[in-house]
This record gives sequence, structure tokens and C-alpha cells, in this order.
Amino acid sequence: MLAPVMTMREGGAIYAPGGALLETGDLLVQPGLVAALELVRDEGASSVYRGSIAEALVSLVAQRGGVLLRSDLESYEARWSAPSEAMFAGRRVATRAGLSGVPATLARFEPSGGDAALLAALDDGASGAGHTTNLTVVDADGSACVLTTSLGLGSGDFLPGLDLHLNSMLGETDLVREPLRPGERMASMMAPTVVFDGDELELALGAAGGTRLRTALVGVLGRVLHDGAPVQDAIDRPRFHPAGPLVNAEPGVDEAFLSSLEANGRAVRRWPALHHYFGGVSAIGRAGAGADPRRSGAVRMLR
Repeated sequence: MLAPVMTMREGGAIYAPGGALLETGDLLVQPGLVAALELVRDEGASSVYRGSIAEALVSLVAQRGGVLLRSDLESYEARWSAPSEAMFAGRRVATRAGLSGVPATLARFEPSGGDAALLAALDDGASGAGHTTNLTVVDADGSACVLTTSLGLGSGDFLPGLDLHLNSMLGETDLVREPLRPGERMASMMAPTVVFDGDELELALGAAGGTRLRTALVGVLGRVLHDGAPVQDAIDRPRFHPAGPLVNAEPGVDEAFLSSLEANGRAVRRWPALHHYFGGVSAIGRAGAGADPRRSGAVRMLR
């Protein structure tokens, strides 16, 4: 589904060398990343906002009729913000609010009610797409980092010679819910999350998946914290996601539950297999770690 975007312009040489789209097991060659990483090494992170990478970005934007200016990059600064907190299954959950909707959904979700309760908590008509990556790391001292990054769908624009794909966030209808204002930050559905049992870290997790990110996160939180499931089992469990009146469901979701929805006039789309549409969770908890097979997730322990 990403092929039309990933193979536009410079992307064609990366993802479809010789005109044939890369398949599983093929070698992905991005020599420009060497130059990009060396610029970051030599110039630091400022290369992206005030250095050589910034210059390449502004030049490309100007060539293709965009509106991003060097002054926009130079005036950018990272902002630290306090997390939003919610109580769930007797634990304190620190996450992001806003478009993610996670704190409000947790407040509505009574996990003892099973799939019906989860659907009721999620059922706000959200829909849409998005392509995001999440990484969760916990060190031996118990310090955790949950990092979520996104291209959106991807713009199809690559910085020439650097093989850096630019995101499409300014065109994502799921994110642009109100007029964009100079100096304001765009809203985001990303929701890196940490869970505390008292003062101790119990679980760190995050998810990819646009509007399905919330569905995946809340479902995994319920299975681990309320049901006591191992982290990987909670991630692997089949998911469903409401998109307006339609409920999308992976194979293995309780058929009696789905049939009851149909009997009450709800449309159900049964997917043939686990699918990246349903998000991608990575998590580390007291009892182990897990990564999502839907998005080629992997768990690694480094010593």
C-alpha cells in the first residue's frame, strides 16, 4: 500500500531499483544515509535546523513549491511537556493526551467488561491511516525511554544525495483538525506511555498506527495490567478497531461478540490475517518484553 509513495521521484531508485519493487529478503541500499549521518556527526543535531541538512531541505522545498523557510528551521526549539496521567487497573499511567485520546479512553474503559467494554471506550468514530515507528528501551537501572517517530504516510520527497524521506504530516487529515497557526505545534496521536505501580516502573510501551495507536495501546494495557497476561501474549492477541460504524477485526476476535454487533446493526469487516493496520506495539514490563509481529517488531537484550 506504500509503494506509490515510497517509489516517487528519488525513492524509485531506493525501493524499486531497476523498476522492480523490493521484496522480502532483498537488499535495501541507501548510500545517501552515510552522508546524512556523517553530517550529523560533524555538525551535530543543528545540521537539521541550521546546517547542511537544513540547506538541502530548504532548497528542495523551494524547488517543489513549498512554503518552509530557513527562518522556520532556525526558530525551532524542542519543548519539554509534562505527561498526562490517568489511573487504570490500580496503577498510575503517564502518557500523552490531545489527539491520542489515551487518558480519556482509559478513564472510560472497565476491562472486566471484556471486548464490549473496550469497544464502548473506543467508540468515537475515529478513522484514518498513518505510518509510525515506536521503540521502547529500559536499562539495567530501570530507566525507560519510549520513542515514537512518524513519516505520516510519507510525502514521496527525498533529500537528494541524503536519502532522507520527508514526512506528510502537514497533509494528514487526521492531524489537521483546525487551522494551522504560526508558532503553534501540530497535534499528534503519538502516546509514549509509562505505568507505575506505586513509585516503581511496571511497564513502558508505545505504539504505531495513527488512529489505531490508541486502540492497540489501550488493549495491551488492559491485558497486561488487568488480565495479567505476559507482555508478548498481550501484543499478539487479535485486535479490533472501530472506524465510524464499521468494526474491523482480525481473525481470532471472539466471534460471538462480532455476531452480536452485526445482530444489532453494526457492520463488521473480518480481516484474513493479523495486519499492520491494527497498529504496532513495543513494550517492556516486569515480566518481560514484547514486540508486534504486525510491523516486523523485534525484542533484543543487550549486555
